[in-house]
Amino acid sequence: MTVADDSMETINRYQPASETYIGEGCYIVELHNNDADADCSIARARVVPGMTTRLHCLSATLERYVIIEGQGEVTVGNRSPQPVHELDVVNIPAGVPQSICNTGQSDLIFLCICTPRFIVENYQDLDL
Repeated sequence: MTVADDSMETINRYQPASETYIGEGCYIVELHNNDADADCSIARARVVPGMTTRLHCLSATLERYVIIEGQGEVTVGNRSPQPVHELDVVNIPAGVPQSICNTGQSDLIFLCICTPRFIVENYQDLDL
């Protein structure tokens, strides 16, 4: 039998009131991002209709978008924008430019899963 490690919560409760607008052009709720689990972070992102996030990249961090609701177009690297829909998974290598546009009539909601975990020092705005 394995005993749970008390250094990390077993369940991270969703806190919708913690949603924050970030200058990138979307709203974020950090679902899981702490020092005790440096291997991974998970955030819920929300992009309103017609909005495109700023072009950016994450150095030393692989990111995956898991589309939960809505539709959009994602740009990764030098590829042309690609349509994304519910349950699509977008793989974004470390250091590769990325942005996402909500092309639908309702909010585009997706999970951002980063390995290792997201830290602000690895974020680079490329729309300067």
